[in-house]
Amino acid sequence: MKLDGFGIFVKDMAAMIRFYRDVLGFEIKEDESTTNVYLQKDGTLFLFYRRTDFEKMTNYKFNYADKINGHFEIALDVDNYEAVDETFRRVIQQGAIPVLEPTTEPWGQRTCYVSDPEGNLVEIGSFNKN
Repeated sequence: MKLDGFGIFVKDMAAMIRFYRDVLGFEIKEDESTTNVYLQKDGTLFLFYRRTDFEKMTNYKFNYADKINGHFEIALDVDNYEAVDETFRRVIQQGAIPVLEPTTEPWGQRTCYVSDPEGNLVEIGSFNKN
């Protein structure tokens, strides 16, 4: 088997599309009222699938995390430490929910965490000081 990508089951498709497109800069061409959104970021396939539509397709009722959750993270790499700080400030100003302000970890990575509108964690980090 080969990893092809991953999906996020979303409650509010329009809010998630706006966040990933307008705040994080993902290329998304589908309409905000769509059921499925396929996008690729740096060679990785992402899928946003509306929860209610997925449950209808599978004929199964799922449980979902509420608020900020720690089930998984999406990790985004930026050029350097300064870019971590700048990106954190920018995405917070654009509506991301702050979880961890930029900090330099003992292993040498400058990192921070924000949450998307549905509570999924997004890491922004870099191992490059300059």
